[in-house]
Amino acid sequence: MARKKKEQECPSLPGWLVSFGDLMSLLLTFFILLYSMSTVSVEKFYQSIRGITEAFGGRSPTEESNTLIPNKVDLEFKKLHEKLKKKERLKRELMEIKQMLAEAGIEAQVIEHGEKFVLRVQSDSIFPPGSDQPTPEVKGYFLAFCERFKDSGYRINIIGYTDNTPISSPRFFNNWELSAFRAISILKLFTQCGYDPRYLSAVGRGEYDPIAPNDTPENRGKNRRVEFEIQINNI
Repeated sequence: MARKKKEQECPSLPGWLVSFGDLMSLLLTFFILLYSMSTVSVEKFYQSIRGITEAFGGRSPTEESNTLIPNKVDLEFKKLHEKLKKKERLKRELMEIKQMLAEAGIEAQVIEHGEKFVLRVQSDSIFPPGSDQPTPEVKGYFLAFCERFKDSGYRINIIGYTDNTPISSPRFFNNWELSAFRAISILKLFTQCGYDPRYLSAVGRGEYDPIAPNDTPENRGKNRRVEFEIQINNI
């Protein structure tokens, strides 16, 4: 009787309560971890970077000042911040150029690819069929483009593309030649407005590297384009 009475006074805990307690402990640990990561100590951050750098033989603290020995691994992040600001400014300026072209009825896109931006312009609204010279109206837009960027030091690669329709022209042997001459004609406009030739290049890709299958008139129109590749890693 005594044992039965004792079991009634101290009943065993339900099984779900153990799992519930474990869950609460894990949640508490998780939120503590989030809180610890929400505030970053700059001093501790640099100490961690220094420790990792020393472990790989990059730089070591001096005995006198406990500072890092210079001229081995640069831990300055100011240049990275400046590069990000220039990247955002470049993207904003390209979007403004895209808007300017759109208002003139010229289809364009701004595409970001890692360390470069691409301004893609459909060539049907730039060049007459079979010609490598932009229309007079379009020349003005390209010159405005050049005026905006000629003092920036950006490296610009101008690439011409066509569809796979064979060309019938006494001047150009094939689409490859036509695309190359179109890119060169735009490059000449940039040099005329004062862009440094050292930062310019022109390439013709013809019908190669299409962005759409050449199976419909709409898709072939997408492939007839000129792209301006602007490198970011040199700014």
